[in-house]
Amino acid sequence: MEFQDWLTVWFHIDRVALGFGTTVFFFSFATVTAFAGGCFVVYLMEGQPTFFKSSLRTLLDLLRTLPFLIVLYLLYYGLPQIGIRFNAWTAGLIALSIYHASYYAEILRGARVALPQGQVEAAKSHGFTSFNLYFRILLPQMVLRSGPLFGNQLVGCLKDTAFLSIITIFELTAAANDLQQVYFIPMQAFIVVIALYWSISLIIEKALKSMGRYAKHRGLSYE
Repeated sequence: MEFQDWLTVWFHIDRVALGFGTTVFFFSFATVTAFAGGCFVVYLMEGQPTFFKSSLRTLLDLLRTLPFLIVLYLLYYGLPQIGIRFNAWTAGLIALSIYHASYYAEILRGARVALPQGQVEAAKSHGFTSFNLYFRILLPQMVLRSGPLFGNQLVGCLKDTAFLSIITIFELTAAANDLQQVYFIPMQAFIVVIALYWSISLIIEKALKSMGRYAKHRGLSYE
C-alpha cells in the first residue's frame, strides 16, 4: 500500500465524512424509532389474545423472516407501482425503522414472558392502569434484562445502513466505493471505513456495558 494512496483518501476525507454523517444519522434515527415502535407493539400485544394481536404477531414474524434488502426494495421500488412513492431518504428511514422494530418487539416480548406475573396482579390491585403498569413497571425491567440482545440488534442495524447505497443514499460504504471506483484504492478506502464502523461499535459496546452495570445494581442482570 503506497503512501500516495493514503494521501488520496485524506484529500477526499470530506466525502468520507459526508458518508459517515449520513450513516450515523440513519443509524441514530432508526435506533430511536425502532426501539419506540418495538415497545409500543409489545404494549399492544399485552392481555388476552385477539384477532388484532394475532395479526400483529404474524406481521412481526413476516418482517423478521425477510432480508432487510427485500423490505428496502419493496418500499422504494415496489410501492410506486401502486401509486405510493417515497424519496430515497424517507424509504430508507421507514425501512430501517419498521424492520428493526420487529426485532426489538420480539426481544422485549421474550423479556416480558420471563417477568413474574405476581407483580402485574399486585400493580392492578393498587389501581395501576394498563398503560402505567406497562411503561412504569414492566418496560424498564424488560429493557434492563435485554442488554446483550440489544447490542446485537444495534450492530445489525448499523450494518444494514450499508444497503442504503442501493437506493442511491450516499452513506459510509457508498463513500468508500466511490473512492475505490475513481482512484482504484479499495484497500485504503475500506480500511478507513472499517475503522469508522468499528468506532461506532465500540461506543455501542461501552453504552451497553454501562447499562449492564446499572441492571446488575438493580438486581435485574444474571451475568
